[in-house]
Amino acid sequence: MPPPNILFLIADDHRHDAIGALGDSDVHTPQLDALVRAGTALTHAYIMGSTSVAVCMPSRAMLLTGRTLFRSFAPNPDGVSPYPLDPDHRLFPEVLRGAGYRTYGIGKWHNGREAYARAFSHGGSIFFGGMAAHQAVPVHDFDPSGTYPEAGRHPAPWFSSEVFADTAIELLREHPPDTPFCMYLAFTAPHDPRTPPSEFATRYDPATLALPPNFAPQHPFDNGELEVRDELLAPHPRTPDVIRRHTADYYGMISHLDAQIGRLLAALDDYGLANRTVVVYTADHGLALGRHGLLGKQNLYAHSLRVPLVLRGPGIPSDRRHDALCYLHDMHATLLEMAGVAVPDSNEGRSLASLLAGDTSSHRETIFAAYQRAQDTNAEGPYQRMVRDHRHKLIDYRVKGRRRVQLFDLVDDPW
Repeated sequence: MPPPNILFLIADDHRHDAIGALGDSDVHTPQLDALVRAGTALTHAYIMGSTSVAVCMPSRAMLLTGRTLFRSFAPNPDGVSPYPLDPDHRLFPEVLRGAGYRTYGIGKWHNGREAYARAFSHGGSIFFGGMAAHQAVPVHDFDPSGTYPEAGRHPAPWFSSEVFADTAIELLREHPPDTPFCMYLAFTAPHDPRTPPSEFATRYDPATLALPPNFAPQHPFDNGELEVRDELLAPHPRTPDVIRRHTADYYGMISHLDAQIGRLLAALDDYGLANRTVVVYTADHGLALGRHGLLGKQNLYAHSLRVPLVLRGPGIPSDRRHDALCYLHDMHATLLEMAGVAVPDSNEGRSLASLLAGDTSSHRETIFAAYQRAQDTNAEGPYQRMVRDHRHKLIDYRVKGRRRVQLFDLVDDPW
């Protein structure tokens, strides 16, 4: 078998269950629902937390390098910024590029220009940043020199999800058929500002949306991050009307993103590439939106740590869901194994290929995660730690010299 193409789609802030086929009956996602039916959904995929308020940055670093949370970045004197990726930690597109793949990088890249340049041989509509207004995302055209000067930045001409999908479709149209490709397409949706185009802005009536069972007006105690930007997008205490309004806008963003993914997958069919392509859909983290009295992702609850992870393609069973515990950064080794490429020694993840092939029924017995604002494991300041197995979950908080512990029975109390 020739090596498969890889189309890797990653969203920003997409909660693990905010897909119709994966549990949320309120959100309309026909294209992602079809992807779930045509492939395998890993329903218990986690990120390992964050060492930054911008959770997307370490999450993507872990995914790209296959490294664990506190070892994803190069050594840094202040332990906080600028979060450079270590050139000795080889990114999965970089490894595939060295193995003869044409590698495309499109959309959000929050991990530095140098790392982008070594990972991708082609690309376009590149956003070197964390967040921006979706109608004017500052992007760069692909620069073969890899320098990407600020003077080359310009506003994207229309909505971010459409621009990124258009760029991907154009690159697929021009792709030489005898060369395998890896396309890494990173959307900025459904991250705020949640301003979907007009058709999708009015699709959801807030009054009709159900509140989650774990909705709360406020978090029961100070977790150390109640004043972070995400948590200030709505006043305390949270009210049902405010959460429903935020949810309606969030769903509008997801449905618009879903439509763009449908366009892209249709192009993959039209160009005769679908049968030879592994398609992956995931996100860098989730979002609270009223759960446990929180709005953002700077916490260790499941709504923030769990991400959708759906794979479709050659050798991947269709219409299958698997509840094995896994990390998103396990995809680094998984994709390289699928491509028949040696996994670099720097990788710390575990390939999911055997699980996807049905050769094993389990993957990990426990999942660990941490949240704090510094890369140093012994840093001062508030922090959170989490561990879970197949039944129980424990979260340990240290804030202003005080310790709090939560213990959940996930079978009896899944919310």
